[in-house]
Amino acid sequence: MKKLSDESLVALYAQGNNEAFDELLDRYKNNLYTYIYSVVQNREVTEDIFQDTFTKVIVTLKSGHYQESGRFVGFLFRVAHNIIIDYFRQQQNSPTIKESDVDYDLFSRRETAGQGLDTNREDEISYRQVLVDIRRMIKYLPENQQEIVIMRFYKDMSYKEIADRLGVGINTALGRVRYAVLNMRKLAEQHHISLAV
Repeated sequence: MKKLSDESLVALYAQGNNEAFDELLDRYKNNLYTYIYSVVQNREVTEDIFQDTFTKVIVTLKSGHYQESGRFVGFLFRVAHNIIIDYFRQQQNSPTIKESDVDYDLFSRRETAGQGLDTNREDEISYRQVLVDIRRMIKYLPENQQEIVIMRFYKDMSYKEIADRLGVGINTALGRVRYAVLNMRKLAEQHHISLAV
């Protein structure tokens, strides 16, 4: 695995080879963590953004929406950068909704950086509708996934807080969110529910 290119590993992971993703994670986790921490200067926030970044990457790869051939590392850092921007926007504006918590391909959200306040208001209204739709789907998830989705998206808990509450490791918490997101995407497709923001 170590000799394979990033793109070969991405292709293998998309086909179900979890070891391929482990190798990608090993290649970039230290640099990514260092980059995030250098910007936010807070360990807990860094851990959350780090986990959110890999959650989004996982969902993107598994859903077949990855189209960055030959540029995986650029894609990885761009995802982290966008989540960091969302975090700082939330800190400055204290909006009702934290965009960094919804920056997942589950929502097929397009970045609105540089656009006006009207667009942000529309995003907020759309996101509120997404939350209503997600509430409808949560009851179809396994119980452990229901609990973790509510904690992450509705109670605004960090992955560390979730892991501590459930008595599991952060990787287990991340994995449950990942599977819940994938399951909700499938439910949305099966029931023709649009989760676009």
